[in-house]
Amino acid sequence: MEDMMPLMTRATERTAELVRAVRQEQLGLSTPCAKFDVKDLLSHLEWVAALFESLARNGPRVEQGPYAGDFPERAKATLAAWSRPGVWEGTSPAMGLPMTTLGHMYLVDMVVHGWDLARATDQEYEPDPETVSRALHFTDRMVEMGRQRGAFGPPVTVSDDAPSFDRLLGVIGRDPAWTA
Repeated sequence: MEDMMPLMTRATERTAELVRAVRQEQLGLSTPCAKFDVKDLLSHLEWVAALFESLARNGPRVEQGPYAGDFPERAKATLAAWSRPGVWEGTSPAMGLPMTTLGHMYLVDMVVHGWDLARATDQEYEPDPETVSRALHFTDRMVEMGRQRGAFGPPVTVSDDAPSFDRLLGVIGRDPAWTA
């Protein structure tokens, strides 16, 4: 899955830029992800980074801790873990899913939660078209499992000719027109 690392890297770095730009007074703002305010979303991103780093190292499923303010550092460690030889092979002992599936799950989290954060904090966000295409293709195949596991909400209707990113958001339950 050599082609995934550039996509994961771009999505992660873009989300880290957004995180760095969040101001203290924005932590209580609502986000398009109904269960999270900005601080909760940042904490979730930290957990996602820690979880997927652990999974890339064949480690356990880690629990989410309190907000620490260190997503960019955790994200670097996650990318380093996924860059190791052989990491994309086999199945995760902790999750029971193919490593390729987990890599795609991480990618979707970075892209969508980057948008969530950008919308909530009034930042510009334009995800990479190749990354969006890959995330949409994966999500179309995995959406029902995602809903069963509580990762995705009910679909939001968007037109068939909507941009790919809007379709991705709609598939996983986000309203592309959401505003604070």
